[in-house]
Amino acid sequence: MKFLLLLFAVFALLWLLRRTVRSKLPPRAEAPPLNVPQEMVACAACGLHLPRAEALPGRGGVFCGEAHRTVFEATHPEA
Repeated sequence: MKFLLLLFAVFALLWLLRRTVRSKLPPRAEAPPLNVPQEMVACAACGLHLPRAEALPGRGGVFCGEAHRTVFEATHPEA
């Protein structure tokens, strides 16, 4: 019986200690969501779809790379 009472006292002490430590810690910041949908756009030169954040803006639309933007702007001066 002494053993059970001692065991209960140890568990109660650990539980109280854990609650005290947790209450003094700052709250955790929530991690940003990983799978946020992004708007997809098509390259004006080749039609490749890519996220808007990765697209390069240019005259006549958005492009998948600097080479396509340069070629498109050279061949379409009116755009």
